[in-house]
Amino acid sequence: MTRFLFSVLSVVFMLAGAPARARHTGLLPMDTVFVGTARFENLVAQLKPKVERLRAMSIGDRVSWFGQVFAGTPYKGFTLEIHDHIEAPSVNLNGLDCWTFFEVTLAFARMVEVPAERWTPETLLGFIEMDRYWGGQCDGTYLSRLHYLEDWLHDNASRGLVQDLTRSLGGVGVANSATEMTNNWKKYRYMRNNPEFRAGISELESRLRRQPLVMIPKSRVRGIEDRIQNGDIIGIVSHDGGAYGTSHVGLAYRGSDGVLRFMHASAPHNYGKVVIDSRLSDYLDHYRSDAGILIARPVR
Repeated sequence: MTRFLFSVLSVVFMLAGAPARARHTGLLPMDTVFVGTARFENLVAQLKPKVERLRAMSIGDRVSWFGQVFAGTPYKGFTLEIHDHIEAPSVNLNGLDCWTFFEVTLAFARMVEVPAERWTPETLLGFIEMDRYWGGQCDGTYLSRLHYLEDWLHDNASRGLVQDLTRSLGGVGVANSATEMTNNWKKYRYMRNNPEFRAGISELESRLRRQPLVMIPKSRVRGIEDRIQNGDIIGIVSHDGGAYGTSHVGLAYRGSDGVLRFMHASAPHNYGKVVIDSRLSDYLDHYRSDAGILIARPVR
């Protein structure tokens, strides 16, 4: 199979103050790192007549708009486990899990700001890399990826890509369980084939357990729904015995009726696809294990 060597991709944002470059590097075939080329091309063709309207939207409204575009996409887990050893930015538009759903909507929302002739799979991968990896750069190793939502929020907020609203909207610190990946390492292709990655993930989880996980308790969510905006990223925190952990993620969606709903890639035992679900507070109340939320607002 011909191997595709990604070159450094310079993408100039048209948003004032946005990062000047989005880089991605990797050494994997293009058909490995990008699945769903036909869907991408069809979507790009549909977007071009709408580009001025999309660019006039806030980034949150754009994220929500793209979330609706991907409604109905089948749920597919572990799509980032694409190689035994080499980590690379990747996209699968034919199947999304909760994390890749919000990543893809963010990437498209950002991509429409660049000239339309640069709307390519390589450009989308550049925006995925900026979002998915520590400091916005993949170094080819599994541990350069942001694996936990709380780390993703801290890292992306530190780079000015999102605003962490969790504390300002009533967040409290709780004990973080952070053991899921260590306990279930056999599910992850990279950790099955690289024992040293297991040690690195264990160290990452140990660090998370030493610091509080800040969440807004679900009992407070109904009272703040009017302060949550279209396209805000909503992380779900679940309780595990006496501790808590991030377990799911989706987007805030406010339709014409004004109700704030939860839009997400729902697991196969529920809807098995991307859906616009019930009112956010009702969604949380439906699941006894759900304890609260994190909120990240896209800034650029």
